[in-house]
Amino acid sequence: MRLLLRLLINSVALWVTTLLVAGVHVVAYEPGGTLETVLTFILVAAIFGIVNGVIGNLIRIVAFPLYILTLGLIALIVNGLLLLLVSWISSLIGFGLVVDSFFWGVIGALVLGLISWLFGILLRPIIGTPKSR
Repeated sequence: MRLLLRLLINSVALWVTTLLVAGVHVVAYEPGGTLETVLTFILVAAIFGIVNGVIGNLIRIVAFPLYILTLGLIALIVNGLLLLLVSWISSLIGFGLVVDSFFWGVIGALVLGLISWLFGILLRPIIGTPKSR
């Protein structure tokens, strides 16, 4: 249940990001249909979650010394590259996330991260925290 709620939070955060950042937008499966647009946002959020969870964690482990050296600022570059990777993957299926350039990828990743964090804080009472065993 928490996974689905987190996916919906990221979908809404991605939607707000496309409204705020001019160089990041989503091309729906069938333009004009509301259901198709919502499903496209959910699909792109799922792709972003998988890419961020698998490749992002691998990059963070390998580049750990760079994170320490740059005091974490390299995370902006890594997240921008991950957003560009999601854009490339979704372009292979013919619809989804479109990022105009690396600059817009970094700005979009920053805005997406901030909005996801804010929604996570606001909805924490609903989502709950993981129970320790």
